[in-house]
Amino acid sequence: QVQLVESGGGLVQTGGSLRLSCAASGLTFTNYAMGWFRQAPGKEREFVSTISWGGGITYYADSVKGRFTISRDNAKNTVYLQMNSLKVEDAAVYYCAARNGDGTYRLSIQYDYWGQGTQVTVSS
Repeated sequence: QVQLVESGGGLVQTGGSLRLSCAASGLTFTNYAMGWFRQAPGKEREFVSTISWGGGITYYADSVKGRFTISRDNAKNTVYLQMNSLKVEDAAVYYCAARNGDGTYRLSIQYDYWGQGTQVTVSS
């Protein structure tokens, strides 16, 4: 059974930092591209970042480029999202997702598995 478990969310002030983690189990992690998405209340789920299975290719939404960094540790079956210079508009539930394949994927429909999400709250 595939499980993706996010952690690291919380409350932070504007300009602060958080590092989200997503631990994967039940799959061959190195066969999967990973992504981070987020959903704020009343809004659709949106793409944040994705990383290829080897970690060599990454993409970011324009809204987070230069502030967020995605990375993965294949030995730990874990993907990370380092979030710096957080803004109020970054507040959302953050989800990690896994997609079997060699590439990077920016559409939620392309992903096979999803975590339950972790809440990020940014106070002004």
